[in-house]
Amino acid sequence: MALATYNRLLKAHLIAIDDIMLFPIKMNESVALFNLINHLHEQCSMIITTNKSPKQWAESMDDEILATAMLDRILYRCEVVNLDGQSYRMENRQSIFKEE
Repeated sequence: MALATYNRLLKAHLIAIDDIMLFPIKMNESVALFNLINHLHEQCSMIITTNKSPKQWAESMDDEILATAMLDRILYRCEVVNLDGQSYRMENRQSIFKEE
């Protein structure tokens, strides 16, 4: 991430991160993400979506301690909304997976 982009994020009032931990991330990326979250966790509002459990975060980051520290900051003073059921994206696309 470019320094100008990073500095702009540090001044944000709201940051939305969609599908966090969807893919495994490298250690240097994990550390950079932790540093960003660490700086922002009481400075700005965050909306974070994920399909992964905390245990899976540790696996994606390949570092349980770093994942725990990041989740600690994210979950402090947060509201967790668990959605269950069918995907809205797939609601009208059921035919994709049907055998003909």
